[in-house]
Amino acid sequence: MQDHPAIESAQPKPRRSAQARIVWGSRVVTVGGDAPVRVQSMTNTDTVDVIATAIQVKELAQAGSEVVRITVNTPEAAAAVPHVREQLDRMGIDVPLVGDFHYNGHTLLTQYPACAEALSKYRINPGNVGKGDKHDRQFSQMVEAAMRWNKPVRIGVNWGSLDQELLAQMMDENSQRAQPWDAKQVMYEALISSALQSAARAEALGMAHEQILLSCKVSGVQDLIAVYRELAKRTDHALHLGLTEAGMGTKGTVASAAALSILLQEGIGDTIRVSLTPQPGESRTQEVVIASEILQALGLRIFVPSVTACPGCGRTTSTTFQELAKQIDDFLRLQMPVWRKQYPGVEQLKVAVMGCIVNGPGESKHADIGISLPGTGEAPAAPVFIDGEKRLTLRGEGIAREFQVLVENYIQNRFGRQEVPTS
Repeated sequence: MQDHPAIESAQPKPRRSAQARIVWGSRVVTVGGDAPVRVQSMTNTDTVDVIATAIQVKELAQAGSEVVRITVNTPEAAAAVPHVREQLDRMGIDVPLVGDFHYNGHTLLTQYPACAEALSKYRINPGNVGKGDKHDRQFSQMVEAAMRWNKPVRIGVNWGSLDQELLAQMMDENSQRAQPWDAKQVMYEALISSALQSAARAEALGMAHEQILLSCKVSGVQDLIAVYRELAKRTDHALHLGLTEAGMGTKGTVASAAALSILLQEGIGDTIRVSLTPQPGESRTQEVVIASEILQALGLRIFVPSVTACPGCGRTTSTTFQELAKQIDDFLRLQMPVWRKQYPGVEQLKVAVMGCIVNGPGESKHADIGISLPGTGEAPAAPVFIDGEKRLTLRGEGIAREFQVLVENYIQNRFGRQEVPTS
């Protein structure tokens, strides 16, 4: 073996940002500083429909969303917010709620104090708080409401609703340069300037620096990377990441994973959201699953047990291992809301469901518990490995159910709370 320097392990770079606290009752979600990167999501129900909104918030929270944003766009929606909160509290769901305000947030937060109090954070879009001389006044009203109720704010700039007056001003200034920037560079700078200028204005009004989070959302992967790299250089505010409209299905999933992973690996980002357009009939919780998977794949968080499964090839013409892998993965995810409390540390479990003798036994040995199903032409036997050792072999038609029982038993034995005998 040639004497090369040891290969360094790839780890996300640290970035220490100011730490905000998002609070509801006794639940405190810290964002920034040394806190883990948080998963956020947003409902797509009409907030006026209190029951439907509360149910969807519950589903998102149980899927792993640590903060949930709801639309507050009308007086009726503002009046409904406290009732949504009450329903969640009755269900034992203490996830903090964020109010998403555009255009009339200054009015709603002033005229509906119960709404302002029931929310844990406000999202303010500086491009949608009023034009001309109304802009600063209405922005100030929202910040003052946040300070009155001791709520953090996210100043969320979006290139689809960028402050047009600021953009026009910067375009004019750019035209005076000896070597003008291209239009996209001006757009980048306008996004960043809008966020930073708004944050400075909020602090001038008396808001604490650490109570302000920032985002500059765009819909292009390379655009998002460019904007956030520059934004992170200029501020230590906690940053919220996400493509503003990621898209549907595979496109939205891949685009979000590509953009967010690069930035997170560079230490940029304190909260994330995957703004996925649901497929017809698809659960809203899919965006939470994808966001969690991105963080888990990078080694930044662990949310659910990992299931290693081979992709299949000509040696695995049977679909048994695919069906079993999905069954086990679905089962683990479904049980996690209960298991998080019942079996501390269960999210670190590693399961392997392999399809043939080539890599099956090896991968199964690396997992906490694994099974190597027979490939085409192999003996109809499935060895099961537990903690790196072969413990038994399953045969017959009931392999799937028998292995699931083994997984359940393993979890109970390893992660169950041990009773301490009393003397």
